Amino acid sequence: MRVAVIGATGLVGGEMLKVLSQRSFPVSELIPVATEKSIGQSITFNNIQYQVVGMQTALAKQPQVALFSAGGTTSLEWAEAFAKQGCYVIDNSSAWRMHPDKKLIVPEVNGKLITESDFIIANPNCSTIQMVVALNLLHQHFKIDRIVVSTYQSVTGTGVKAVKQLENERMGIIGDMAYKYPIDKNVIPQIDIFLDNGYTKEEMKMVNETKKILQDKNIAVTATCVRIPVVGGHSESINVSFKEKITLNKVFELLEQTPGVEVLDNVSEQLYPMPLIHAHGSDKVFVGRIRMDETNENTINLWVVADNLRKGAATNAVQIAELLIKQGILVHE
Repeated sequence: MRVAVIGATGLVGGEMLKVLSQRSFPVSELIPVATEKSIGQSITFNNIQYQVVGMQTALAKQPQVALFSAGGTTSLEWAEAFAKQGCYVIDNSSAWRMHPDKKLIVPEVNGKLITESDFIIANPNCSTIQMVVALNLLHQHFKIDRIVVSTYQSVTGTGVKAVKQLENERMGIIGDMAYKYPIDKNVIPQIDIFLDNGYTKEEMKMVNETKKILQDKNIAVTATCVRIPVVGGHSESINVSFKEKITLNKVFELLEQTPGVEVLDNVSEQLYPMPLIHAHGSDKVFVGRIRMDETNENTINLWVVADNLRKGAATNAVQIAELLIKQGILVHE
């Protein structure tokens, strides 16, 4: 299967290559694509060297599936061109997520919605993915009424420049700044641009995408998204209220049964999910600190952690491609 990775030299693109290899995705020919300055670079995939090419060259090679992770502008400009020649595009940008005719897919949650006519499939925001994976079965059983979420997001979510800024600051080196402010020993309560309602774009992504993925416009969602000086994954403090009566035992039982979730919750042994210790390099969504909210009926608090480059981006995209194969939509040549 000819597989194009658009943005192959970026953080998420590099992770996509790793995940494709680790999950033994049937790649007969890799087509790594990047910006003009990276064209001609060599990338090793499954012990084979491939040259980075431009978009037109990639299009001419007629891949069967293209994983896009090169920003919304690139996706809007090129995704339809690939789709028109029968290539299934899985797009990691925000370009198509809220488009009424495009599916927003987390395989464990709503993968059954995909049809053979879905040539452009949107990969949700990293913070949204881990939250809906954790809440999926709970929503099916108890019906979510309201979600209040605060995120603690890794610098890897911004990209290579942000990781370098953090490393430079820790070594006392003055260099390029991905953020307006220092990130080491700091917390920045802004991810993406501010909108007219005072929320950031990232916060509103979580609000709108959650409703679309869980197929329930009536869920009330409010978010505060924060950048912290860590690598390895995003963490979320989630307070969720349900319409139906819940018990803590049933909540634990459902979370243990939820596809993609691993429960790490034993406070007597100080066991709870952490990005560095548990999430980094993993495809799972880790859930802990599960407890009743003693101030509100049928409400719980959760701590949810996942590797934002993997399940929050690359792994989810590859899982969508795997689902296309499993459902007989994407066929090996």
